[in-house]
Amino acid sequence: MPVVSMPTKWRTPLWGTQVLCLLLVLMGLTAPPAAAQAPKLQDSWRIDLTGPEADRGNVTRRPHGITVKNSGGRTRSIPGTSAVYTSPGRSLGRRLTAFTVRTEAKIPKGTRVQTEVRGSNHPGTWTQWRATGNTGAVRLPQAVSLLQVRLTLLGVPGGASPTVHSVTVAAAAVQPAPEQTPRGSRAAASGPTYRLFATREGLVGETTANGHVIQPRDHFVALPSRRMLAVNGGQEYQVRLCYKGRCETAPVWDVGPWNTRDDYWNPPAQREMWRDLPQGTPEAQAAYLNGYNGGLDEFGRRAANPAGIDVADGTFWDGLGMTGNDYVDVTFMPTGGGGTTVTAWTQANVRACASTSCDIRSTVRAGETYPAECWVVGQSITDEGVTNNKWVRLPLNAGGAGYVSGIYLKGDETGGVTTKC
Repeated sequence: MPVVSMPTKWRTPLWGTQVLCLLLVLMGLTAPPAAAQAPKLQDSWRIDLTGPEADRGNVTRRPHGITVKNSGGRTRSIPGTSAVYTSPGRSLGRRLTAFTVRTEAKIPKGTRVQTEVRGSNHPGTWTQWRATGNTGAVRLPQAVSLLQVRLTLLGVPGGASPTVHSVTVAAAAVQPAPEQTPRGSRAAASGPTYRLFATREGLVGETTANGHVIQPRDHFVALPSRRMLAVNGGQEYQVRLCYKGRCETAPVWDVGPWNTRDDYWNPPAQREMWRDLPQGTPEAQAAYLNGYNGGLDEFGRRAANPAGIDVADGTFWDGLGMTGNDYVDVTFMPTGGGGTTVTAWTQANVRACASTSCDIRSTVRAGETYPAECWVVGQSITDEGVTNNKWVRLPLNAGGAGYVSGIYLKGDETGGVTTKC
């Protein structure tokens, strides 16, 4: 970030400044210098639902908020129609574990709004998503200095949809201790591995829970919980699958099979549902093999197989060489182990290519943090006497991407992104 020097004509001798401040304090017109310079930490803030830098899937803006764009569209894992809004990361200026999220919305009968948050305490890592309670209170498993909010709007197919008017986030007055110890700057190379029954997802042309439209021979997986659901096009939650000597690492872009609140990879005490099952045992597996929950899933359907993961066609056929549903070894990669982030120091345009001649696709704002993929050499940009030809590629909604000049990012000339595209 360029350093801006104060113009000479506005500079004041140090002794003169001290005398002036002392006189003002004595007159009661200002606070002592130490108090005046103390950083002000914001305890609450309102999310800008109209900002172009958010990730949106099937979301449209209305005069009084955001709502479902296409009420006829639907996903396999969620009854009815859905839309997903994910806010940019918000820097907190300190580490916090607990928050209250107030979501004001018009919710017609049969519709619903689900609010979730996640946080980060190190670039490129994220906690799993946590849903807010009935009071809006939510506690993350570890202290974080960066926060994101995700809204899932659930509507009636071809009918009514909810409209979110505003979202306000506040730091909780009491900050409980973290549930787990934060990892250091170097994450482990891999997480726990479980042997799971995998089914082929298929469903080409349909939409996943994060808004991705499924392509022929696509590469991703679905897990039966939203806690590890990545943003559209994101790589922040991944699993590594191995089958008969062939392996592939794939992002989590959908929710399923069978359940939607079965985060079986978490310890029982942290699990959203089915806390009496051992870690690593999907509810559908226990229901199918052992008659758990009467052999039914969370929706009361009889589990027809023990599947704990769905696999997109490209990963199923091309990556793993599978020809039918079967057991695979699934390693859960460290949370957020596949991505990195950048922080803008000023507002700047995100363009279709690494040049100011390309169309504007989005905007980054000062102090906000965004997922980043890699960097390229592009047009040289000069700002405040500094020149930089590095551009950083950012994943955008609808599976696209855009480029922002590294000169507008904090850190080095690539904003801390080490991978070249």
